[in-house]
Amino acid sequence: MARNPKITFIGAGSTTFMKNIIGDILQRSALSGAHVALMDINEERLGESEIVARKLISTLGVSATVSTHTNQMEALDSTDFVVVAFQIGGFEPCTVTDFEIPKKYGLRQTIADTLGIGGIMRGLRTVPHLWSICEDILKVCPDAVMLQYVNPMAINTWAIAQKYPQIKQVGLCHSVQGTVKELAHDLDIDPAKIRFRCAGINHMAFYQYLEEIKEDGTFEDLTPRLIKGYREGRYPKPSTWNPRCQNVVRYEMLTRLGHFVTESSEHFAEYVPWFIKRDRPDLLEKFSIPLDEYPVRCVEQIERWKSQVEDYKNAESIEVERSHEYASTIMNSIWTGEPAVIYGNVQNKGYITSLPQDCAVEVPCLVDRNGIQPTYIGKLPAQLAALMRTNIGPQELTVEALMTEKREHIYHAAMLDPHTAAELDLDQIWAMVDELLGTHKDWLPAWTQKQVLETA
Repeated sequence: MARNPKITFIGAGSTTFMKNIIGDILQRSALSGAHVALMDINEERLGESEIVARKLISTLGVSATVSTHTNQMEALDSTDFVVVAFQIGGFEPCTVTDFEIPKKYGLRQTIADTLGIGGIMRGLRTVPHLWSICEDILKVCPDAVMLQYVNPMAINTWAIAQKYPQIKQVGLCHSVQGTVKELAHDLDIDPAKIRFRCAGINHMAFYQYLEEIKEDGTFEDLTPRLIKGYREGRYPKPSTWNPRCQNVVRYEMLTRLGHFVTESSEHFAEYVPWFIKRDRPDLLEKFSIPLDEYPVRCVEQIERWKSQVEDYKNAESIEVERSHEYASTIMNSIWTGEPAVIYGNVQNKGYITSLPQDCAVEVPCLVDRNGIQPTYIGKLPAQLAALMRTNIGPQELTVEALMTEKREHIYHAAMLDPHTAAELDLDQIWAMVDELLGTHKDWLPAWTQKQVLETA
């Protein structure tokens, strides 16, 4: 009798995300008998997730089993796949701190989880915990594949590869496939009719081409249609999910760079120096940029969850729909050998020749019994590679700070961040970093609290 896989979910208290991932997994016949090990340090949220997972199994009528754990190594023991989804420090206090302290210095943010001072601080909090998972994997399940859904994705992926190169890992995001659906909505075409290829770094990958598959088998370049529609005011269409977040920034960048970027406009606006400026409220209005968007979302999600969790507890069954996350596709392909192509974040081993070796890149990957195999892209258009390198610098310095335990590299990462550098002078950057490190001290490794010489 064939063995069923064991799938461990670290951060299972993220119940809605857990529901999507586990729901996808259980709808695949080869995985429907899996043992799902849910792990979280929050026992209340863990219990809620267990209820949801068991109702998913009941609804789908599959033979999967569930166990819950507050001990990480116990949850990882003999597992085949590790899904990681957590936020160290939570919305309160850490996310709030990442917004409020920079605001005192005149630095405003929208999401603050990928780059900028918010992304740097989140990376410093997060990577040590990811490393602890790697250490446990090497002890109890060295052949397991880690599917990492944690931001800041690029910093995390890079740091794992630097310290634990033997770990089989991939960083996963839904921005590539999600953006295709958004553009299909604007264009009024079926997403399945779009052929594309995309490459770059997480949240700043660009479509090398976007083409509509015509009835006669030919392909039409969609870029001219998107640019024309934007200039005529027809695109982007109003947001279908968040009226605060209209997709203007990305269309503007399409007209400037000739390629469409994967991550949302509210994200992208804080990765570059052109859109958020303290004395330019006109830019915020023109490009529909929602400052402090992530804290607003967090509050809304917390309120929504209060009623949602009661619905889950009281429901006899739970509606299960396929999500567009890649996790179940990867597991199915590795487990069965059925090939698939996904977009993953991996260490750059010559896949993109115009980006630094060993940085984290997002590229198409073949997945089968051989695991996750990134594909060769080669050289990107010069303007795209140059823009990506402005983000890679702060990522590299954050990883360098973590690897060397040198606080000075945290300052260096902040001073080279494009948005921070456009708004603050060096003394302000140093003071802001000091205040953030001091406020976050309970969530950071001890070395971050060691002062450095002013001349360092």
